[in-house]
Amino acid sequence: MNICVFLSAADLDERYTRPAREFAELLGKGGHTLVWGGSESGLMKVVADGVQAAGGRLVGVSVGFLAAKARKNADEMVIAADLAERKALLLAKADAVAILVGGTGTLDEATEILELKKHGKTGKPVVLLNTEGFYDGLRIQFQRMEDEGFLPVPLADLVSFAEDPAAALTYLEEHLGA
Repeated sequence: MNICVFLSAADLDERYTRPAREFAELLGKGGHTLVWGGSESGLMKVVADGVQAAGGRLVGVSVGFLAAKARKNADEMVIAADLAERKALLLAKADAVAILVGGTGTLDEATEILELKKHGKTGKPVVLLNTEGFYDGLRIQFQRMEDEGFLPVPLADLVSFAEDPAAALTYLEEHLGA
């Protein structure tokens, strides 16, 4: 299974890197391919290192202005012209999506896939790894959107929240029949 992971390229505290590393090891040991933003820095590097060390494949999609930070030893690396093309390529190469901790870029990528699901343009499973309660506020906001009629489909049909890496991967595998 090709699993796209949206996450930060920033260097983060161990409370965020440890679960990301655990998720990466589970991906690699499960024979999955990581599809990610291709960066050789921060949490993106941690996850790519973990997947590769555990025997998984790496498919990166970087963008022209970040190409200098792209991982050199990925199994495949594509350089997109802009961020919109990058998101489209990441999603096209993925069977499923996992969202880990991140900033505005991660949130942009996450809402793109959820919007596509909302409109029936993709059925790919999406899981949000809620490390250290990082996405608790987002979960509350999404629930409010559902409760007040802003979502035409149930929130559970758009995204699942997982509290630990094993639960996140189990959700994706179960929803793809892996």
